[in-house]
Amino acid sequence: MPTLTLGYSPCPNDTYIFGALALGIVRVPGLAFDIRLADVQTLNEWALEGRLEVTKLSFAAWLTPEVSAQYALLEVGAALGRNCGPLVVAREPMELGTLRNKQVVTPGRLTTAHMLLRLFTGDAPIAAELPFERIMPAVAGGLYDAGVIIHESRFVYPDFGLVCLVDLGEWWEHQTGLPLPLGCIAARQTLDDTTQGVVTQAIRESLAYADAHPEVIWPYIAAHAQEMSAEVQAQHIALYVNDFTRNLGPEGRQAIETLHQYARRLASPPGASQAV
Repeated sequence: MPTLTLGYSPCPNDTYIFGALALGIVRVPGLAFDIRLADVQTLNEWALEGRLEVTKLSFAAWLTPEVSAQYALLEVGAALGRNCGPLVVAREPMELGTLRNKQVVTPGRLTTAHMLLRLFTGDAPIAAELPFERIMPAVAGGLYDAGVIIHESRFVYPDFGLVCLVDLGEWWEHQTGLPLPLGCIAARQTLDDTTQGVVTQAIRESLAYADAHPEVIWPYIAAHAQEMSAEVQAQHIALYVNDFTRNLGPEGRQAIETLHQYARRLASPPGASQAV
């Protein structure tokens, strides 16, 4: 039986989507999955190497020529929507115009959060990168002036004594009128169309099972969640699993193409306009 390596994050939206596959409830005749869990920045870096055959990625990573040349975007499994963007948080309010001169930490250079901060600040230097779960403690502890938080951190940052300076998702929607593409599922270009179709269908069946029987999947979600509050896990899933997750559709595709246009501005030669 052929085995495909499958990578996704331990975040509740991913474990919700893939839980039925991981638990063996959804099976694909003649195909097996070797599952690797890792944070999204690690998955992004692995994609540069082409390490996995099917993987979760930040859209910012998939849009790089090095990754898109190796991976095809699947129509299912995306984290894409409205009111779900990364937040820039700090210990106290500050003028947004001063943000480009502050020490700001992000969850990784290949994440969509990192790209959005660069767009928002006019490509100001980024002070550091940390795994997402370490950003709030680092900012609260005074190691950095501000940080870009993602995933379930958006629900708990007040517990760290932090305030939100700007919602980068709201900023994106104001700029474009479109939902924000955060993460996607992609398959190696070396997999034939039939195999990619089988994988897509398997993910859809896994997601449909979770929708119909969340109580069966919940222990798997809770076992891997960084934030152990069941309420926060449920909020996370409700925010990041939506109709775009089930199928990107025309609006989702338009949002991805628009993000690609913005990414090209960041990659433009020195001196070229990057106004957004």
